[in-house]
Amino acid sequence: MARRLEGKVAVVTGGTSGIGLAVARRFATEGARVFVTGRRQVELDAAVAAIGPNATGIQADSARSADLNRLYERVKAEAGRIDVLFAGAGGGTMLPLGSITEEHFDDIFDRNVKGVVFTVQKALPLLVDGASVILVGSTASAMGTPAFSIYSASKAAVRNLARSWTLDLKPRGIRVNVLSPGPVKTPGLVELAGPEAAHQQGLLDALAAQVPLGRVADPDEIAKAAVFLASDDASFVAGAEFFVDGGMAQV
Repeated sequence: MARRLEGKVAVVTGGTSGIGLAVARRFATEGARVFVTGRRQVELDAAVAAIGPNATGIQADSARSADLNRLYERVKAEAGRIDVLFAGAGGGTMLPLGSITEEHFDDIFDRNVKGVVFTVQKALPLLVDGASVILVGSTASAMGTPAFSIYSASKAAVRNLARSWTLDLKPRGIRVNVLSPGPVKTPGLVELAGPEAAHQQGLLDALAAQVPLGRVADPDEIAKAAVFLASDDASFVAGAEFFVDGGMAQV
């Protein structure tokens, strides 16, 4: 069976763990050459080893302009183009209204909005016409979540970026879409509950109870959806939000 990303060049930011790592592995399995970024070299090296010989690791913080410049200089020198851009770097922490600090706000918006804006903008000279750009949203953007308002607002901003950029990039046929997971068993999610294993499992159980399918997702389930959006199978999908949430935000 033909691999769906054969011969394509993909960049995956935030690809050292969780969803980003699963996406990078799937892209490589489907035939893409994958440039993957992470902020910590040790984790980046481990991710590249896990992804395999089609992966190249570049240490970068997507919220830092100089790091993004270095990333794309390397991609240009080694591959010359980008067919698929998965802007997966981001994250967030929880604070209720009344406890929100400027540091909390700046950290989340720097990672989830500023980082995404400049990850895509700086990639434009390398993106081929008809390329696929995938932004990472969240069910949190469409639902109220206690103590998660700043993260949720940042993901709502991402959703509109895809709408507006689809129009900005219309002359080049570049497809910009949002992949919005529900709860996924990743290090970033379970760490919200603290270091205690019992608390982490309690969080997963509570989230699973809110999902019509009765469980949280495995990162690879999100990665399979990313392959669809990256591939020619999604050639007429643009400006859309693709929920992979077990029905959580749908019913």
